[in-house]
Amino acid sequence: MRRKTDETDIEINYSKELSVDTKDPVLNHLLKTLFYYMEKTVMVKAEFDLKHHLWEDMGISVGQFLKEEIKDKSIKRFGSCILPMDDALVLVSIDISRAYTNIDLELKDLEAGFDLGNFKEFIYGLSRNLSATIHIKQLNGENAHHIIEASFKALGNSLKQALEESPKRESTNRVYEV
Repeated sequence: MRRKTDETDIEINYSKELSVDTKDPVLNHLLKTLFYYMEKTVMVKAEFDLKHHLWEDMGISVGQFLKEEIKDKSIKRFGSCILPMDDALVLVSIDISRAYTNIDLELKDLEAGFDLGNFKEFIYGLSRNLSATIHIKQLNGENAHHIIEASFKALGNSLKQALEESPKRESTNRVYEV
């Protein structure tokens, strides 16, 4: 799939090996982490004007890519993960049903490129375009790199669970047998 705007040009496709080139080394690292933990082999390419636009549009693109993947499929819908990374301990919980985001992170030891604002824009774009409720809560930690990377790892694990095919379509109103 491809998303092209005046600000970004993003392409995400399945591939034989995981490959990410966004021209932003931090986002490259985090997207490789996300897709690795989702166990999805993709190729991601991006051009952009501002990092803010890149992160926001990448969240939108990933959400659209995953939404297309599950179209007409029954999925487990829910996924969650508590993940440690050095000083960081992060909880991520997902319900693929409707867009809502709650991010509770406090970064104390900052590191270049690991920006909370850009991280939030990525998650907001993902949530809106996948129609997913995403809760991310920091349980411990101070280092921005560790907290944000742990969030991407836990997000990948949670998405892997939630997107897994299911023999039934879950709904609070009905359960449809497939």
